[in-house]
Amino acid sequence: MLAAGEGSRFGGPKQLAELDGRPLLEHALDAMSGLDRVVVVLGARADEIRSRVDFGRAQPVVCDDWASGQAASLRAGLAALGDVEAAVVTLGDQPRITPEAIAFAISKFDGEHPVRVTYGGRPGHPVVLPAGIIPRAMELEGDQGARLLLEEAGALEVDASHLASAADVDTPDDLEVLRR
Repeated sequence: MLAAGEGSRFGGPKQLAELDGRPLLEHALDAMSGLDRVVVVLGARADEIRSRVDFGRAQPVVCDDWASGQAASLRAGLAALGDVEAAVVTLGDQPRITPEAIAFAISKFDGEHPVRVTYGGRPGHPVVLPAGIIPRAMELEGDQGARLLLEEAGALEVDASHLASAADVDTPDDLEVLRR
């Protein structure tokens, strides 16, 4: 799970913003409950976030290079996972992703091609990266995510609109919409 950003548009660490009486990041972590191993990549204000979020069995990892862009966070998370058959990538600012959406994406994984969940035709998360694509993901730089990599590898896109919401929290107004 990528959760390293500073939340500049939010005005502070959105990972700690309260939703239904709990930090936003804890909601995103709930969706990962069915996975064997969970790594959460932190960056900005990592110590504060670690002290206020219940990570359960998830392993927080700090990406010192978080400010250089999302690719650094992805690399840090994949490196912490080590040798795996596949990696499921989610975002810490999407509190309405569900375990069912993650299980659905994994069920479509053929062991070779990436899987990208869509919501109403729009690409989203989770994304399942097969082991064969991880070395290329480790070469990404800057604010570039794995979108081009997924396209080149022929990612299977599966709609999960019936299982989750892709709503993310970038601003306080986004959070207010989720509270309604």
